[in-house]
Amino acid sequence: MLRERWVALVTLVLLQLFVVAAGAHLLTSDLLVEKAPGSATPAKPPPVPVVTAGPVLVAGGNGPLPAKGTLAGRLTEALGDPALGGHVGAAVLDVETGAMLFGSGADDGITPASTTKLATTVASLASLGPDARLRTRVVRGAAPGSIVLVGGGDPTLTARRPPAVPVYPQPASLASLALRTARALKAAGTTKVTVSYDDGLYTGPSIAPTWKPNYVPDGEAAPVTALMVDEGRVAPGSRQRVSDPSRAAYTAFVSLLSKYGVTVSKSGGRSKAPATAQEIARVESAPVYALAERTLTLSDNDMAEALARQVAIKEGRPASFEGAAAAVRQVLTRLKAAQGVQVFDGSGLSPKNRIAPAGLARLLAVAASPANPRLHPIVTGMPIAGFTGTLGHRFGKNDAVHGLIRAKTGTLNGVSTLAGMTTTRDGRLVTFAFMADDVPPGWGKAEAALDRLAAAVAAS
Repeated sequence: MLRERWVALVTLVLLQLFVVAAGAHLLTSDLLVEKAPGSATPAKPPPVPVVTAGPVLVAGGNGPLPAKGTLAGRLTEALGDPALGGHVGAAVLDVETGAMLFGSGADDGITPASTTKLATTVASLASLGPDARLRTRVVRGAAPGSIVLVGGGDPTLTARRPPAVPVYPQPASLASLALRTARALKAAGTTKVTVSYDDGLYTGPSIAPTWKPNYVPDGEAAPVTALMVDEGRVAPGSRQRVSDPSRAAYTAFVSLLSKYGVTVSKSGGRSKAPATAQEIARVESAPVYALAERTLTLSDNDMAEALARQVAIKEGRPASFEGAAAAVRQVLTRLKAAQGVQVFDGSGLSPKNRIAPAGLARLLAVAASPANPRLHPIVTGMPIAGFTGTLGHRFGKNDAVHGLIRAKTGTLNGVSTLAGMTTTRDGRLVTFAFMADDVPPGWGKAEAALDRLAAAVAAS
């Protein structure tokens, strides 16, 4: 039975990935259909429906419950692995009933590392809605002949040339924004402007006071600002981040504007756009559901921090680390999923974050519930064992669970966590969280131990 389940579900995974890839090849970058002044207009392709990979797991999860004694025996033995260290917690929940099937230190607050992103993305989908988008705009300034580049908090905004094969989800293009701005200005008879930028959507420090000082220099995240391009990286593929992402984005925009025939007579630097300013041009991010999926699949720290701040804005709180943490908890409270969740950032880089294994498993059960379709991108976004994201290289040669487990990983110094969902051998949908934050040195040993725990749940 296990082998047939594996074959069927892996086939479904591959089919879904094929559909996504086919859709991505058909999508055309916004920049590719726009033309520079004087060039020919290419034919615009027909619209293509956006398709995302659906859940691999059985949505109903209505098979029989696993035998508690068998599950407890397997997990208790595996939790004793010395690679996990001296502080380990575990929880396994039944999605349909919410019943705890197994717990060991389930209510202990444990450093979650990047499994914090589950709380952030659930809150963003519940508060903003899956179809919301982040906007980067250009508006008229207060003085005649002035314009302002206004950041909307989209870290995926890109200044790079579009790839030969369009990617999904497509990021907003700074070049498209510059070209649209140039066209609008010229249509109004303006060819010379003063340009400034407004990144005031966010408040407070751009680096969390709870982060370790090496995170930004090592490229774990960029300073969190409302205006940046390419996640604040100094070059494509580089881990190094610029010290002032807002200024770097502004400089790139000015250069592109000049390329499209508008003279920038003066650099205005940082400013505040008038509240009633006329919009000249805009570009928009992919929808929040796609941003949430990206955050989980790639464990994207910059996107997670941006989503947390967007939740703060939507919930009427300051768009700061402190305001975002409070807003995320506010939303989780509405979902009745805040118990055992205490966070200080959106990405999980903060070593002060504490989440109980039962809290993470409960959060995932809420996200997977048929009653919460707006939250289902959590399921489609989590890495798939042996296939995608941070689980693409995990679970080794354990082919029996490849494609059966979706989970978010978390790793910091001395911390290793894994939280996700799977179906049991008889088709029951369950969520789990295995967390250790006193892990001894030995790269990969704790991760392998967590993988064995998740595999034991799938085999139960």
